[in-house]
Amino acid sequence: MESLRNLIVCITGASSGIGLACARAFAARGSSLILLARREDRLRELAGEVAGKHKVQVLTAALDVRDNPRVESFFSSLPEPWNQVDILVNNAGLSRGLTKLHEGSLQDWEEMIDTNIKGLLYVTRAVLPGMVERNRGQVINIGSIAGHQVYPGGNVYSATKFAVTGLSRSMKIDLLGTAVRVTNVEPGMVQTEFSSVRYRGDEARAAKTYQGVTPLTAEDVADVVLFCATRPPRVNIAEVLFTPTDQASTTMLNRRPV
Repeated sequence: MESLRNLIVCITGASSGIGLACARAFAARGSSLILLARREDRLRELAGEVAGKHKVQVLTAALDVRDNPRVESFFSSLPEPWNQVDILVNNAGLSRGLTKLHEGSLQDWEEMIDTNIKGLLYVTRAVLPGMVERNRGQVINIGSIAGHQVYPGGNVYSATKFAVTGLSRSMKIDLLGTAVRVTNVEPGMVQTEFSSVRYRGDEARAAKTYQGVTPLTAEDVADVVLFCATRPPRVNIAEVLFTPTDQASTTMLNRRPV
């Protein structure tokens, strides 16, 4: 198991859910953290927590990955050694709505495409050249089972996650001959703010998503991310698709009476 101590780990969407769990997991291993998200108050709270508990260095910034000029400006102005990112966790992403394509909202589509695909590309484009130049590093994309299997109403969200699957595989081809690794971590059902965001704060509807099922936790996903990041340099975990025991596919769930 490779040490993560003093490595610089950049996590997008770090203010909640999987991103927050990843921040805690890497901090516990002694990594220095660049935490990015839109909610600056949550980032400050998280930074204070992990810095105090694990004595690690933390840099935070309120950053919307959809804003490419801001992304470029942020990464181009990072001082040394913060500009030498060792691990990039592309976690920022969301889903909006659960409607048929012909009834869908263009605004919802654009938000998903701009965040899940373009945002991932903007941040990766800003960070990856440095990894190539230093001939070390790892890009860990947070994909989804929805990047392999579609489901009713998941049309555009699934399309964005299929794109993450394709981009992850393409990145590895482009990086062949370097020591830079690429991993696509693809969880099934995870209980986070995901469903609340999908249903725009309708907590009752969001709660039904997980009713009668024991879903994955954000910490489960962070454990997998950490495993992929701590393999020996000769090992590249290309894809990890994993689900709760109660899930066999995007639509097949073992729901127990409640």
